[in-house]
Amino acid sequence: MVEKIMEALNQYTKLSEKEIEINVKAILDDKMASNRNQNAYETILSCIDLTSLSTTDTEEDIATLTERVNKFGDNHSELPNVAAICVYPSLVKIVRETLTESTGIVTVTGGFPHSQTFMEVKIAETALSIADGASEIDVVFPIGKLLEEKFAEIVDEIQELKSVCKEIPLKIILESGALKLPDLQKAAILAMESGANFIKTSTGKQQPAATTTAAYCMCKMILEYYQKSGRKVGFKAAGGISTTEEALQYYCIVESVLGKEWLNNELFRFGATRLANNVVSDILGEKITCF
Repeated sequence: MVEKIMEALNQYTKLSEKEIEINVKAILDDKMASNRNQNAYETILSCIDLTSLSTTDTEEDIATLTERVNKFGDNHSELPNVAAICVYPSLVKIVRETLTESTGIVTVTGGFPHSQTFMEVKIAETALSIADGASEIDVVFPIGKLLEEKFAEIVDEIQELKSVCKEIPLKIILESGALKLPDLQKAAILAMESGANFIKTSTGKQQPAATTTAAYCMCKMILEYYQKSGRKVGFKAAGGISTTEEALQYYCIVESVLGKEWLNNELFRFGATRLANNVVSDILGEKITCF
């Protein structure tokens, strides 16, 4: 298996930064105006992982956030709710105990945000989070191993974490702002070929975070992987996306590169804190704070 994945690294199209810049501009020029509509905004809302990953997070804070998600479902039944609530592992249980909506529970494991810890810790943290009620797991790609070209170790690590997750979706965070384009492509390929269900741009803890150029590159790799394997991998944009207009740029890229069949929360997510309120405000036509 490892040998096949290693061979796969050389079978994907090598992208250039100039090509990406030209293509992203063309997509946004073509798609942004026509996608400024309620249908697109509701799709974006339904794809948000409402995120709280602060050092100061308390159980009371997260219970309050979860109650807001519950209340939004009660008060705005005409609109989709967010896809999931994303918190640190120790706070998963409080979300599970408070949540009444069908919203998912995402947690970040594996030594988030740097992935610089023992494999045994990554496995234990992931397993304990699932036992507490996490329905999705986000893990940072081992970038240090990538830079040392320890590709086999990367494959083993992701496959082992996926075996812990079983049917629970595993999102691999590539921390795109820390990588040059060729390494970003390698990371995306290694993650998908090793069993990741999603690839995600950023932790939000490092700058630059999400960018449209990284999104385009990752979506192109997802498309090629799908064409080779027949398996659909999702895309998650996270880090610094707070306005509807910013989110719409990623919506347009996903629509153009991967197609409308990716425009749902099974295959497309945003990791965001402020975005949900802004999208709801734009849908309703008035400034509103729900979350």
